[in-house]
Amino acid sequence: MKIALVHDYLTQKGGAERVFELLCKRFPNADVYTSLYSPGDTIDIGDRPVYTTKLQAIPGARKNFRLLAPFYFSAFEALNLQKYDLIISSTTSFAKSVIKRPDAYHVCFCHNITRFLWDTRTYIGQYQKYKTLMPVIQPIFQKLREVDLVHAQKPDLYISNSTVVAGRIQRTYDQPAITVNYPIDTNQFEFSDQKDDFYLVSSRLLGYKRIDIVVEAFNWLGWPLIITGDGPERGRLESAALPNISFLGHVSDEQRKSLMSRAKSVIVAALEDYGLVPIEANASGTPVISYGAGGVLDTQVPEKTGVFFYRQSPEALYQALLKANCIRWNYYHIREHVLTSFTEDVFFQRVLSVIEDAYEKHVAVPG
Repeated sequence: MKIALVHDYLTQKGGAERVFELLCKRFPNADVYTSLYSPGDTIDIGDRPVYTTKLQAIPGARKNFRLLAPFYFSAFEALNLQKYDLIISSTTSFAKSVIKRPDAYHVCFCHNITRFLWDTRTYIGQYQKYKTLMPVIQPIFQKLREVDLVHAQKPDLYISNSTVVAGRIQRTYDQPAITVNYPIDTNQFEFSDQKDDFYLVSSRLLGYKRIDIVVEAFNWLGWPLIITGDGPERGRLESAALPNISFLGHVSDEQRKSLMSRAKSVIVAALEDYGLVPIEANASGTPVISYGAGGVLDTQVPEKTGVFFYRQSPEALYQALLKANCIRWNYYHIREHVLTSFTEDVFFQRVLSVIEDAYEKHVAVPG
């Protein structure tokens, strides 16, 4: 069977790219396609070639990839994938628009619907420099929504990372999706049952991550908080923080791993579509205090692996922190939760079963 793996763009290293990296490892003989490829800024593909679209030749495209939004659909359509029996796309936006042979099968790992089109104001709010473009963006995006709906009908099977995303795919694209929770590489995290006296935030510092409510809650409590990661909100957050809160900026994987394992709890205040950080914390034996909506509803067990708060406010987080502080956590059980449900082996057992079953039904249908 000839397999192609397709991803939106390989210009960064986020959660979607980490999942695509797993797919590349699981299918070492598959050909890899993407719109733009910047090897030094993204996941490790190994020695295999990466086939890109015509957009790769545009000067500055890899740095300013978001500005090319109107051109991605046609760029992916132009890829010649006619020799492949199975196409596996990994997308939040564009890769689902590739064209396959009529008898081929297209499985789409949809990390989310095209968020910048369907939740434009929230998305643009993360990137202040684009706000002034809103009068120009809106009519373009209206047309692109229509195009997105057309391309959303191309995959034969959708796999979502969470029940929340599956619901969005159904409501927006009118397509069913099978939920398979994404895994982490548990070997990249170290377990410790000895916790130090600090809490941890590991996040890009963007507005929707709501680090502001974490800062305010810890200002009230005076408890030690370490924040890793960088972003446009950093200056504002640092100016609001009291001395008990430390900003480390970008840290190495080794330092992040150590902090995860030693923290009393990891704090997640954002509404995440899925979110790998809570699972990474649990793999380290560390409980998670998280906003109780979105992907954490699939990955966390209240008062076993973490504590939820149900309003994105410093008051609600404050109460959750006090509650978590009174729980006698079983760090070994927290780690075991990940080992039984969120490893790569468990993930691919489920994924391959879903794909094989769907593909067999597809080829059994004449024509």
